[in-house]
Amino acid sequence: MKACEELEALRSGKLGLLSYLDSVCSLIEKEDPVIHALVPGTYGRKRIISDAGRLLHDFPKQENRPALFGLPLGVKDIIRVKGFPTRCGSKLPQHLFEGAEASCVTRLKQAGALVMGKTVTTEFAGFEPGPTRNPYNPGHTPGGSSSGSAAGVSRGFFQLALGTQTAASVIRPAAYCGVVGFKPSFGRIALDGILPFSPSADHVGFFCKDTSLLPIVSTVLIHDWEDRDNLPDLEKVKAGIPEGPYLSQATENTINFLNRAAAIMEEKGISIVRFEALSNIEKINDFHMRMISGEMARVHGKWYSKYRDLYSPKTVEVIEKGLRVDNEELQKLVSGRESVRDQIDREMNEHEIRFWLTPSATDHAPEGLESTGSPIMSLPWTYAGMPAISIPCGFDKAGLPHGLQIVGKFGEDELLVQFAQELSDMITG
Repeated sequence: MKACEELEALRSGKLGLLSYLDSVCSLIEKEDPVIHALVPGTYGRKRIISDAGRLLHDFPKQENRPALFGLPLGVKDIIRVKGFPTRCGSKLPQHLFEGAEASCVTRLKQAGALVMGKTVTTEFAGFEPGPTRNPYNPGHTPGGSSSGSAAGVSRGFFQLALGTQTAASVIRPAAYCGVVGFKPSFGRIALDGILPFSPSADHVGFFCKDTSLLPIVSTVLIHDWEDRDNLPDLEKVKAGIPEGPYLSQATENTINFLNRAAAIMEEKGISIVRFEALSNIEKINDFHMRMISGEMARVHGKWYSKYRDLYSPKTVEVIEKGLRVDNEELQKLVSGRESVRDQIDREMNEHEIRFWLTPSATDHAPEGLESTGSPIMSLPWTYAGMPAISIPCGFDKAGLPHGLQIVGKFGEDELLVQFAQELSDMITG
C-alpha cells in the first residue's frame, strides 16, 4: 500500500486510527532499542493514544478531516515542538534551546499529523554521530545529520519525519536508509523554531516512505505551493548527468545504480544528456564548508566560550575552523551562493535540461558509526539552494540501499516533485 493510500484509509476510517497506532507503537517498542531512531523520553504510547483520541473527537466526520489526519510524524531534535524538550544531540544545558514551537511543526499538527517523538540528530546537526543505526544493517551508519528521521521512516515508526539539511543531511540519510528525502529550494520552508547551524545554508526538508506523500505534505508545509500538473510530456523532458570531477567523487558501485536508472528512463522516452559540468567542484565544496563553519562559529559564539568542554571534538573542529573565517571572507562566501547558482543555471540552459540526475551519496552507507558518511554529492546543490529529492533505486550485493538524487532549478520545486514521482514509478514499477 502506498503511503497516500494508507493516509486516505486513515482519513476515511477504513483503517482504524487507534488500532493502527497501537500496532505502530508495538513496532517502535520492539525495534527502537536496536535502531535508536527516537530520543529517549520523547516517545510515549499513552500520550500518542490520547492525542489520537482528541483528534477523533475534534474531527468525527470523515469529510471534515484534515489532509494529514492521523499520520505518524517524527521531528528532528533541533526543531522545537511544544511540550517536548529540545536537546540538539548535545550535552549543553537544555534551557539554552527553549523557545516557541517551529511553524513547520505547527502546520503539520494542524493538518492532523501526530507527533510520535523527537528523532535523533547528530550534535547540533553537525558531524558528531548519535546512537542511531542503519535499519538495513545495524553495523552501518544511517547517515546524518537527520539520522533518526530517516531510520524511523525506513522502519515504519512514522510515515513522515522532518529533517534539516545544511550539507547533505536529508539526501544522504534518505539514500542510506532506502526512503524518499526532499530538500526544497532555500527559504521555501520557514526556519523559525529551529536551532541554526548555518543560516545561509540551512534548509528544512522531510522524509517519507514513497513519493506519493511529497505533494500532499508540501502543500501543508509550503504556503505558496502550486499544486498543478505542469510537467511536460516525458518525451519532451531532458535530464543531465554531470560527468567529470563532480561525478568522479562517487564510487563505481553507486554510479552503476545511476546508469541503470538512466537506462530505464531512456527506455520510457526521457532524453538523458551526459556532459562535463561543475569543473570547479573542489572550489564549491571548499566554499560551502568554510561558509557553514564560519556561520556555526558565530551561532555558537557565546555558548562555545562558556561550555567549550561540553562540545564533542568534531564540533569543536568545525567551530575552530569557523573562527578563522573573518567577516569579510564570510560575506564573500555567502555571496558566492548566487554565483554558483547562476553557473549551474547556465549549464542547464546551454544543454536544455530541466533536471540533474546524480548519486545521492558517494556509495552505500559506510560500515561503523564513527562517521555519517561523505556529504560531497549534495554540496553544490545545497550551496546554491536548489531543490533536490532522493528516491530509492535498488540494493547492492551487500544488501544496502542506494539513492538517485534528482535536482531541479531554484524555485521549481513543484516540477521537481512531479518528475520524481514519475521516475520513482518507473524505477520501482
